Amino acid sequence: MLLQNERENICDICARLVADKLVVATAGNVSVRQGDLVAITPSGLPYDEIRPDLVSVVDFSTGKEVDGPLAPASELGLHLTAMRVTGEKAVVHTHSPAATAVACLDGVTKLPAIHYYICMFGGSDVRVADYAIYGSTELAQNVAKALEGRTAALMSNHGSVVAGSDLDTAYTRAQELEWVCSLYLRTTQSGPAKILSDAQIEAVAMKIRDTGYGQSAPHEDEA
Repeated sequence: MLLQNERENICDICARLVADKLVVATAGNVSVRQGDLVAITPSGLPYDEIRPDLVSVVDFSTGKEVDGPLAPASELGLHLTAMRVTGEKAVVHTHSPAATAVACLDGVTKLPAIHYYICMFGGSDVRVADYAIYGSTELAQNVAKALEGRTAALMSNHGSVVAGSDLDTAYTRAQELEWVCSLYLRTTQSGPAKILSDAQIEAVAMKIRDTGYGQSAPHEDEA
């Protein structure tokens, strides 16, 4: 089976999406690239039915399916575009409640720097891509613009898309984006939000670049 590890990882991420309530029904999709191939969730399949052998595998350059019994996600073009624009290898697209709510606010064209975590997405804001019908070339093009210099974007009246070097990184960023969106919604319900400046966000980004952020636990035999 082509990309067996990647297909298994996608199934694991799908289970986490459901457990963390970042998706509803069959909404959202997940992909990861390995060389010239991309594994991506199948279209319209309930999350509790997804198995590694049902995950689709497509050619990165053409989008043509090369393995899998089911059609790939309707947002295949979105995933491939996100990978090309960001240079990242994994993409998580959700309809998570807070991120989708912010994307539905009239007049909001970006999620501002309400918290320094915004720098996790490559800049001092997260842009909201203009609306286009799901699965369309127009939507992929709109998201490409929103992702320039970023690893995350909101999609107007739709949801969010986040990219990372691997599936765990992309998933963590999706969680972080949902948290910042939730914080934004709560804050603006209570009063005007204090927004961090570009210089303040850049200082945080520089500190993370210089010192790193987070650690990994050693194996038990190394502890």
